[in-house]
Amino acid sequence: MGQGGVALRGRLAAARGAWLIFEDEAGFSMTPPQARAWSQRGRTPVVRVRGRSRRRISIAALTCYKPGHRPRHDDGNRDGRKSFSWRDYRDLLIAAHQQLGGPIVLVWDNLNVHKAADLREWAATRDWLTIYYLPPYAPDLNPVEGIWSLLRRGWLSNVAFSTPEHLVQRIRRGLRHIQYRNHLIDGCLAETGLTINP
Repeated sequence: MGQGGVALRGRLAAARGAWLIFEDEAGFSMTPPQARAWSQRGRTPVVRVRGRSRRRISIAALTCYKPGHRPRHDDGNRDGRKSFSWRDYRDLLIAAHQQLGGPIVLVWDNLNVHKAADLREWAATRDWLTIYYLPPYAPDLNPVEGIWSLLRRGWLSNVAFSTPEHLVQRIRRGLRHIQYRNHLIDGCLAETGLTINP
């Protein structure tokens, strides 16, 4: 077996007992997502928005699963329109590894920055990290999409954000709420149709 085969066997051995982590990113704007609301018959509920802001909040989130452990999620945010750099993803993975205290099998999409040469070189030197890519155009296989849906349908829907800070506060409150409700994070995985076996 060549050197590549030995490295692959070593990574697979390290992946046993690892946390399975899914990653995705989303952008949120000051315009509130609309959701159904109830009101008295004949009175249409109206959410007034004071002004149009082009300010966007970018967030990357992780859902973390391991048999015998409670599911978790973590996030990192970047204000403004600037997207995440490969260093931002590196730092997010380092923080996740430190918090979880074990090897990580990461599953994410084919975003250009996920395949950046610098990030791939960095990942190749980490024996605690194994990376897999989702098939193109397969958001239904990523449980983090469920986290975004919960945020948009719940904590962010029908809210007139007064400032960008107000939007960030609501996002953080929603993510904290989800973080401490294991059944919501498990439900996001179940929605994909994927299962995790020990």
